Amino acid sequence: MRPYFIAIAGPSASGKTLFAQTLREAVQARAPGLGLALISEDSYYRDQGAVPPAERERVNYDHPAALEQDLLLSHLHALRAGEDVEVPVYDYARHTRASRSERVSPAPVVLVEGILLLAHPGLRDFFDIRFFVDTPLDLCLLRRLARDLEERGRSAADVLRQYEETVRPMYFEFIQPSARHADMVITGGGRNAAALDVVKRLVLSHLAARPAAPGP
Repeated sequence: MRPYFIAIAGPSASGKTLFAQTLREAVQARAPGLGLALISEDSYYRDQGAVPPAERERVNYDHPAALEQDLLLSHLHALRAGEDVEVPVYDYARHTRASRSERVSPAPVVLVEGILLLAHPGLRDFFDIRFFVDTPLDLCLLRRLARDLEERGRSAADVLRQYEETVRPMYFEFIQPSARHADMVITGGGRNAAALDVVKRLVLSHLAARPAAPGP
């Protein structure tokens, strides 16, 4: 049986990654040894090695044009076909891709999280099931400030400027409207235990329906 592809979309710092990671841990606790692949849409930000550093800081990273979503889609098709893929590694401090990549192999369940997954027609139609993590923007901003200052080496002034100039406008133009394509909207971010339990049951139900592997 082919892999089961799950999209977890929502605004930046809404709790998508936490929800995806918690889901993976919960499923693996019930099915030890099960392989679940986790891919971040952020990995597909365009390579800007040839762009001057000062110009990279002015790029609108919340617009679909900032991402190679067609490359992500081609990688998902490859995983569905049973092929390994080389996922780019994005360097947030330098605003471009790192020189290395990470190999991802096909797995029974493939989780993909990102802000614009459901805004791309080809991507949203590819997934078997789609979730949208809906978190108030003021809470997203607080989380984004903490994350970007601690993990990505950015200043508070830079984070706030980016939020006002691009993050908030792009949320209303692209991200929020894409929620209508979700099969389920999850409130409360990555700590919604009830939603997590529902999604976990869906995944386990799918896995239980897989035909048994042939014997030797």
